[in-house]
Amino acid sequence: MDLTQKVCLITGGTRGIGAALAITLAENGADLALVARNIDDEAKRTQARIEKLGRRCALIVADVGIPEQAACCVADTERALGPVTVLVHSAGGAVNGGLLQLTPAAWTAAFAVHVDAIFHLSRAVIPNMKKQKEGVIILISSAAGLRGIKTNIAYQTVKGALPQMTRALAYEFADDNIRVNCVAPGVIRTAFHSAMTPQAK
Repeated sequence: MDLTQKVCLITGGTRGIGAALAITLAENGADLALVARNIDDEAKRTQARIEKLGRRCALIVADVGIPEQAACCVADTERALGPVTVLVHSAGGAVNGGLLQLTPAAWTAAFAVHVDAIFHLSRAVIPNMKKQKEGVIILISSAAGLRGIKTNIAYQTVKGALPQMTRALAYEFADDNIRVNCVAPGVIRTAFHSAMTPQAK
């Protein structure tokens, strides 16, 4: 996989799965734009690892659950690094609570970050991908979106929406040489799963 001179934008790219993806893409020649709500020490360490590989790395502060900020991520990346060839949507987080415990606000917020963000990011990034006749979009779902469990109804639902959104986007833009794929990881050794009980795993 040669990504030399390719620009990759990763939401949630400063920690966990997103950071691991960023470093792997950098190892294969890509320049990275990493989106996070806060630039903390962990974000700076990820940036430093990428730059040590000789690649450019821009840190972008944004909440992709807010439509305007999701779209701005793409514009900020293009200004800093150039047109985006690869978009990875890895931003998200746990949404705890069953049907009767979860608040309507938490339900809506889960869709904003996990699903709505893809709509706004894709609308911002695809026009240039169409011009380049090249592009890749990768959505990070979860095994929780494929299997039912007795809690986290919002998280399961939003992650379950991603495979179908992937199919829709892939079919719509196949003739533009834009590939869209979805990955549904199981339990990964990251901080996200650190509090999960052995029984739950």
